[in-house]
Amino acid sequence: MTRRLRLLFALLFCAGAASWQEPAERLVFGTGDHTYEWVRSWAKLPEGPEGIELGYTHGCVVVDSRDRVYVNSDSEHAVIVFDPDGNYVTSWGKELAGGLHGMAVVEEDGEEFLYLTHLRGEVMKATLEGEILWTVGLPVESGKYGEKKRYHPTSVAVAENGDFFVADGYGRSWIHHYDAERNYVKSFGGLGKEPGRLRNPHGLWIEKRDGRELLVVADRENRRLQVFTFDGKPFAVVKTGIRRPCHAQIGPDGWVVADIDGKVTVFDPNGKPLAHLAENTDPDGRDRKDVPKAEQRDGVFISPHCAKWDSKGNLYVVDWLEEGRLTKLKRVR
Repeated sequence: MTRRLRLLFALLFCAGAASWQEPAERLVFGTGDHTYEWVRSWAKLPEGPEGIELGYTHGCVVVDSRDRVYVNSDSEHAVIVFDPDGNYVTSWGKELAGGLHGMAVVEEDGEEFLYLTHLRGEVMKATLEGEILWTVGLPVESGKYGEKKRYHPTSVAVAENGDFFVADGYGRSWIHHYDAERNYVKSFGGLGKEPGRLRNPHGLWIEKRDGRELLVVADRENRRLQVFTFDGKPFAVVKTGIRRPCHAQIGPDGWVVADIDGKVTVFDPNGKPLAHLAENTDPDGRDRKDVPKAEQRDGVFISPHCAKWDSKGNLYVVDWLEEGRLTKLKRVR
């Protein structure tokens, strides 16, 4: 081998060594049939002059029947949509910037819609493309409010018959029931600690048990989940494994709860904790919105605000953070 060739090979070897990096360690959480892997850098947003940022993620995440993922942002991109691989699809909602907080995907006559809550005191129904079909404002008929500024709905859940329930989580802690024609039916809950009362009913979900629909409420500041019948009567309470729940989803083989105190928990269908996922064990590092992206560590949640499963059992989690965060946990068992 000539001196020139030896020098060329040496240069190529050094260049390769400099660019090679050891593969990142897999981050796996859970146990048994609820084992998940943290997918690094899953959500991919457009870059460059026309690029967008995730923004302040103080809202919800939902998944449609095609496993497309929708997440709220306080920016002018109030709803951002990703495909199952994390590729950006679209965004919309400039008129909803600053306060879009709750979302639910609802199928009606074979078509899917989004039900939304806005902290300015509105509940809306929209197409998946962002066309607002109707808006419901202050529940004046309830007699619970003297003025609109006391009403700040955080979540909405829709029953099979089209009735819907609205949680005034950041207002006066009432749950408001409407029928499918948007007529006010009744209110229940209200501020308090005793069973049936609520302190920040932050998230809602409808569970079907033994053929009966029930309303699950993330009663955040009472540190519990409460389950109600549709006429507002307390049915069950879950406290074990709960710190400050923001939202819950009940699936065919368990529950998932986003807990703003730094963890996502999977429960069995009876409310028994099965696994705490990517739990933040530092009390000073959780329930915070001010942690910048540079300090957000893979494999550790900070302030989970909402978590939802897709059709394959993968989880999507949004953290309450000013610089935004959306995480995919891929189900591996």
